[in-house]
Amino acid sequence: MVEPIIPTVAIDRPNSLPLLVGSGQPLLLIGGPCALESEELARRVAGTLQEICARLGISYVFKASFDKANRTSLEAYRGPGLQEGLTILARIRSDLGVPVISDIHDITQVSAAAEVLDILQIPAFLCRQTDLLTAAARTGKPVNVKKGQFVSPWDMQNVVNKLRGAGGKKIMLVERGASFGYNNLVVDMRSLPVMRSFGCPIVYDATHSVQLPGGAGGSSDGQREFIVPLARAAVAVGIDGLFMEIHPEPDKALCDGPNSIPLNEIESILVQLLRIREAS
Repeated sequence: MVEPIIPTVAIDRPNSLPLLVGSGQPLLLIGGPCALESEELARRVAGTLQEICARLGISYVFKASFDKANRTSLEAYRGPGLQEGLTILARIRSDLGVPVISDIHDITQVSAAAEVLDILQIPAFLCRQTDLLTAAARTGKPVNVKKGQFVSPWDMQNVVNKLRGAGGKKIMLVERGASFGYNNLVVDMRSLPVMRSFGCPIVYDATHSVQLPGGAGGSSDGQREFIVPLARAAVAVGIDGLFMEIHPEPDKALCDGPNSIPLNEIESILVQLLRIREAS
């Protein structure tokens, strides 16, 4: 496969030059808790990760969902909702000077989300929703699309075409594993160069890739022990960014704790990954 030319995606950040993502640019980390639990916890995680990434020369975007609309159970925690969640994200963005990203689930959320978020994220289950994709593209914001667990990597070309057809120029694609029987995912590392051939920066979701969807009955389970090995492999293959759910106490997290990285372990993990990236 011929190495594609990857356009640089510029991500706005408060009171500073944009972050650049793509070939020849610093590694991007999109990291934070799965869902917003409290403003205090969000600030703690965002501030810590911002300091770590600055030391290591990594670009950083804070992630947390204002609403997780695809939880396994009706009783599962979803987040504070659109209005309160965006208010928290706006304050973190302003006070800490970090870009922010969150999921959008339907077209009614797009306008309000685009006023606050620096990147609009399309969840994996919604990656084929044409109206949502085109509405996100028309905002002019960078759009980060997670490849559906049910979608082949080459079929993501259709997603890219929809976004570009609606005027989208800042597109990133995310690998997060494919369905492998019931309650299990597998990562096909071939998907990384395949999707990169579409001319988009590629992000590897190291934490959702080890999720066991619905594996705990009323919630998803996860295999945290495989996060680092898979992240090493993805970095060696060649990616532009990492997506990681990071929490101070994953076992107490209100969402996706089994596949989250402890905050106090992330720096040593990133150091390992940077060494692999430099070597490859």
